[in-house]
Amino acid sequence: MDGLERCVGGIVFDDQGRLLLIRRANEPGKGQWSLPGGRVEPGETDYEAVVRELREETGLNVRPHTLAGSVRRGRYDIHDYECTWTGGILTAGDDATDARWVNSAELVNLDEAGHLVDQLLVTLRDWNELPAA
Repeated sequence: MDGLERCVGGIVFDDQGRLLLIRRANEPGKGQWSLPGGRVEPGETDYEAVVRELREETGLNVRPHTLAGSVRRGRYDIHDYECTWTGGILTAGDDATDARWVNSAELVNLDEAGHLVDQLLVTLRDWNELPAA
């Protein structure tokens, strides 16, 4: 075992092209905005984990598809998947203190104010996964 914890995240856009973010309730990044997601449980596939984590943190049902990319943050090996929103009502829950849709300007403002988790904006830009204006 390499000591890394496998995690997943979901990149979800609404019908206006806004990106789904949650405010983290726990470390790492407590109080900062991030993509929803979390640890992959034993015996769970990445897709199953994305569906479970997004339902727990946002109240939304999603269908994951393409792997957008992966990053390592400390001991976390995070795999972020593009997802389609299929239902549910946006409600912060579990490891999130808030959840909301953000457009491009709001995402930049959160980053400039230091309210995004480290490197999120750069990573989303590199993966061509930024919200619409």
